[in-house]
Amino acid sequence: MTRKAEHSHDVTELLLAWSNGDEKALKKLTSIVYNELHRLARHYMAVERPDHTLQATALVNEAYMRLVNWKPMRWQNRAHFFAVSAQLMRRILVDFARAHQRQKRGAGQRSLSLEDVAVVSPGRGEDLVAFDDALKRLAEFDGRKAQVVELRFFGGLSVEETAEVLKVSPFTVLRDWKLAKLWLLRELNREPAPEN
Repeated sequence: MTRKAEHSHDVTELLLAWSNGDEKALKKLTSIVYNELHRLARHYMAVERPDHTLQATALVNEAYMRLVNWKPMRWQNRAHFFAVSAQLMRRILVDFARAHQRQKRGAGQRSLSLEDVAVVSPGRGEDLVAFDDALKRLAEFDGRKAQVVELRFFGGLSVEETAEVLKVSPFTVLRDWKLAKLWLLRELNREPAPEN
């Protein structure tokens, strides 16, 4: 077994023990996953505006507190844990952006290129809010494609890990990822509706 596979197995075992109420498992788990969560938070913060008042450590701490205080969760494995963690971090950043948004919705909106959407980079606060809104519309239209975006971009999961979480083939994940990026590109470049 490779070191990465051992690490993934260790995390999965600790998650299952935590799910069953073992507080010692939570303590061990925290020490193992903290660096990965911090790396994920730094990734998010790297695409935020330079003067953003929220720091990666604060984002990790907020996500951690929500995870620990969350209703009992039956964790499937490491990939599932990081997918949920990524979703929480995304929600925290979107809530923060919405709270600090100064412009009316759509005002000063810039057009996004295919490259922006190809990496699904939310960019600044206004872009993150627009991206979140588009992702919610995608979820209404096709929930699995929205989950693929969350897992791949926000969760940093590989195609194989995403396939494992969603219980589909890697080919399906790749197809959904491609179609979701195109759908999001169209949505993000759509002209805003005129205000009355």
